Amino acid sequence: MSKEEPKNRVDEEDEEEELDEWDQRIFSTGCARKDLPWKMQKSKKSRVGSRSAEEQLKMNDCHFEKKDWRACQKESAQSAQSALGERPTSDALPAEVQPHDEDPNRIDWSKSFHGLSAQPFSKEIADILLAPVDPEDVEIKPDGIIFLPEIKYRRILNRAFGPGGWGLAPRSETVVTDKSVTREYALLAHGRLVSIARGEQDYFSKDGIPTASEGCKSNAMMRCCKDLGIASELWDPRFIRKFRASHTREVFVEHQVNKKKTKIWLRKGDPVSYPWRETKFGA
Repeated sequence: MSKEEPKNRVDEEDEEEELDEWDQRIFSTGCARKDLPWKMQKSKKSRVGSRSAEEQLKMNDCHFEKKDWRACQKESAQSAQSALGERPTSDALPAEVQPHDEDPNRIDWSKSFHGLSAQPFSKEIADILLAPVDPEDVEIKPDGIIFLPEIKYRRILNRAFGPGGWGLAPRSETVVTDKSVTREYALLAHGRLVSIARGEQDYFSKDGIPTASEGCKSNAMMRCCKDLGIASELWDPRFIRKFRASHTREVFVEHQVNKKKTKIWLRKGDPVSYPWRETKFGA
């Protein structure tokens, strides 16, 4: 074997990989499929794998043989369909672009909806989440709105999913206005998305922004818990009226600084706290 023979073989392989002028025009105009790596698009050997280029070549061959585009309508339609984004089956895709199931460890939770409504949680978990709220855990604001402290929600989630079995993932950047902080969060449990809600928290000075950010996160968590049925009674008008009648009272109070008089709600047995002082109506 002469020394020139290996070199000639290399030259032949390089020539085989080279695209002629006509093929270069096909690939440069976008007819070749875009979801394949560029190296594969440049190779003649990839024409069979590239459906768009293959259909384009079929149409060209048809026209070359019949000398009439009207006689190549079938090939023309197939080429147009491929150019519009028809994707091949997964068997025809190279390994680097093969579809794969989402790995919970690699999911971008700022965008993904992985696992949403995929299947219900077990009966044991559901019983914990849907358990009736304990009236002793419910608090009431001065304006009469009843609520469950955020730590109670966390305890319910820990009992249902276990510590570390749930978490909150940010879905947006933190938005800080002149008076409040807001951010969107996703509630995750056992590697799947459960609910999305936007939390908000007011603040009174710039020094309070970090604390308000934490309050914003807790507020989003409580809102997400509504989709799990946790403490759903707190949004039931009948439960609210019944709870107020049996566990709370309204009292007239006076502000100890500005002497403003108003009426507030308290749980029965709770004393009036500063800056309010209980007073009689009209006194």
